[in-house]
Amino acid sequence: MNIKISDDFWDENFYNHPKLTDGMIEVAETSLNVKLPNLLIDLLRVQNGGYVNGLVFPTKEKTSWADSHIALSELYGIVTNKSKETCQNILDSEYLANECGLPEKQVVLSGDGHWFITLDFREGENPTIRWIDLECNQDIHIADTFDEFINGLVSAEEFEEN
Repeated sequence: MNIKISDDFWDENFYNHPKLTDGMIEVAETSLNVKLPNLLIDLLRVQNGGYVNGLVFPTKEKTSWADSHIALSELYGIVTNKSKETCQNILDSEYLANECGLPEKQVVLSGDGHWFITLDFREGENPTIRWIDLECNQDIHIADTFDEFINGLVSAEEFEEN
């Protein structure tokens, strides 16, 4: 499914993140010491993080979330203003790694403190997507690239039980 970025992807910007600027991207990439995927930046230019419209990614491996998929209920944005309250900021990745015990070189895309969906830079500058559940000791490869992850998203309705 190719998600129409503006129509099908985003839901509410609950924390009222500011519009993404080139300066914010530069701060994030410098702070995180990574090059963020172009598609992530494109998505954040439409809406700088927030909740997404009922999307899941089918998995081949069972996770603590479900036997056949993981949910993407939110996507973190880039918020450089430290006084802005938000729980959806990729700049919190280092804090979350230290606080929660995430593996090194992770940029958090989504999560609740127990599980996370991350950009995993452990193998180099081209990140893979990982499902990391700290309570269940799961560190599962989900997709080879961010583009593959986003393009593989489907409506959660496909996995609802009748």
